[in-house]
Amino acid sequence: MSFFKSSQPTIYIPDTLRNWPWPREINPHYEECKRESAAWVEKFGAFSAKAQKAFNKCDFNLLASLAWSRVNRDGCRIGCDLMNLFFVFDEWSDVSNAEETRRMADIIMDALYDPHKPRPTGEWVGGEVTRQYWLNAIRTATPSAQKRFIKAFKLYTDSVVQQSADRDKHLIRDIDSYFEVRRDTIGAKPSFAINEVHMNLPDYVMEHPVIKNLTAYCIDMLCIGNDLCSYNVEQSRGDDGHNLVTIVMHQLNLDVQGAFDWIGKLHDELVDKFLEEYKNVPTFKDKQATKECAEYAFGLGNWVRGNDQWSFESERYFGKDGLRVLTERTVVLLPKKREPPPKPLDEEPIYSLLPWWGWTALVGFVATAFTFSARQLSTRVSANFIA
Repeated sequence: MSFFKSSQPTIYIPDTLRNWPWPREINPHYEECKRESAAWVEKFGAFSAKAQKAFNKCDFNLLASLAWSRVNRDGCRIGCDLMNLFFVFDEWSDVSNAEETRRMADIIMDALYDPHKPRPTGEWVGGEVTRQYWLNAIRTATPSAQKRFIKAFKLYTDSVVQQSADRDKHLIRDIDSYFEVRRDTIGAKPSFAINEVHMNLPDYVMEHPVIKNLTAYCIDMLCIGNDLCSYNVEQSRGDDGHNLVTIVMHQLNLDVQGAFDWIGKLHDELVDKFLEEYKNVPTFKDKQATKECAEYAFGLGNWVRGNDQWSFESERYFGKDGLRVLTERTVVLLPKKREPPPKPLDEEPIYSLLPWWGWTALVGFVATAFTFSARQLSTRVSANFIA
């Protein structure tokens, strides 16, 4: 027991899903797909040993298995791989400027457009991660799901570049413009394409006003849920500029708790809108379209629950304290951390980590085209995980 009380304030996290009718469900293939997907992503050597250990504690496979609780084994594996791909890009882009992030985004999209094309030697590792992910996914994903995924993933990668540009300029957006970007950086749109990975949903179903509304409300709830849970660790390392809590504090002149409370009320409104609209899930002359539309809408509701559960069950935001926070809803505001000085990787260099100019640098040429080295960027990624 500690005899010292923290001088840091305590935050109450609103219980946003207290009336949410979707219970916690987990895919029965979780353990098997977790083992396979974790081994798959780790073989690329995208992080130092220390950062990889922290990455594993986040258990992004758990997020996939909670969010896609009713897809079959192939769908669960596709979902697990996607979550790992998301966070490889997320962690690297978090410590990169807009120019660096744009290069990564272009590599990812090139691999998606042509997964049968071998990636160039010495390219940033995310290209090969993406290529292998998509090669596996298209073996079972329906053509309609593939089409929507690629379109949505382009929106996602472009938005992450915008996030990096905002960070470069130390830009704090207003609430409306923040949501415009955040609705894509959250990665929900390509994730929802996995909801339909084995479906053949026609465009007229996806364009139905009720489905569009449900999708929009779901995305905003995911944005809010993620930002409420991630704020503490992000503010501690000075990376909270792309977080709704910071945005609300600045625009509405509120303290941290005031911002949390305001955001909680906004989430309550979205819950009411979603549940009311859910009563109107459409039916169609095509019985299969009706069945799959209902399954898709159910999956949106399950995503909200799954994302929330993962936020507390994994160690990403609350360490080993997550289940207590889930129940008690309180956390102590973390003190600001000083960025650690640059240091070498704590292991032998992994050549697949080197960006597109890496092999040239290895044989003695001076790289002047970019502003960072692979080792420096890898160290920044490690620091981002450890913070």
